[in-house]
Amino acid sequence: MSPDAYDIKAKLGVVFQDVAVFEELTVYENIDYFCGLYIKDKEKRKQYIEEAIDLVGLEEFKKYHPKQLSGGLLRRLNIACGIAHKPKLIFLDEPTVAVDPQSRNNILNGIQKLRDGGATIVYTTHYMEEVEIICDRIIILDKGKVLATGTTDELKELAKIEEKVTVEVNGLSPQYLEAIRKLENVDEVTYNGNILLVTYKKGKNNLVELIDYLKKESIRYNKIYSERPTLNDVFLELTGKELRD
Repeated sequence: MSPDAYDIKAKLGVVFQDVAVFEELTVYENIDYFCGLYIKDKEKRKQYIEEAIDLVGLEEFKKYHPKQLSGGLLRRLNIACGIAHKPKLIFLDEPTVAVDPQSRNNILNGIQKLRDGGATIVYTTHYMEEVEIICDRIIILDKGKVLATGTTDELKELAKIEEKVTVEVNGLSPQYLEAIRKLENVDEVTYNGNILLVTYKKGKNNLVELIDYLKKESIRYNKIYSERPTLNDVFLELTGKELRD
């Protein structure tokens, strides 16, 4: 793309992981500056700025300077600056890193509105729960290589485990853990604190069989629930569980 390809650039929005705004400008002035790079009509730009402010929830902070904002508010401003000109293709690089839960929820809601409004979103994140919420198609990358691509359901089919059962139970002795490991279809058993996690390779009645075993051994438990593999499970299987720098 050439430096003067403004028609193309006007259709693109980029939100970097590192916040890139002007400290000497207010929230409104920052958004006005970045929007003004592509929207010259003053009335239209004013409308776009207000819509961007509303989208990220910064109505009460228009006159604030960046140094007066919390980390979550600052990231919301960063997003508003990148999308105020209503681009058709938006690149978002880990926009929820190190923000509070309220800001994270607000950011995700805003991204969903952009998606539902017709924009194409390219979203980079390590948070698989965010991927499940907002992404239609997913690419798992590791060290620059594509390991898998598909929808959420398609990627979950790659998981080597069929089911995870979590039990809240106190004082489970090693002999019981060993017996559970020998139950049919069991792949792995872990017990940390009072949480027993049993993963299964296959099978449809695993939860019932585990409950029957606990009942037979008169083992009392507080909570028990079953779930399918998550995208996080798939990600760890494909990329490995060792710590990264």
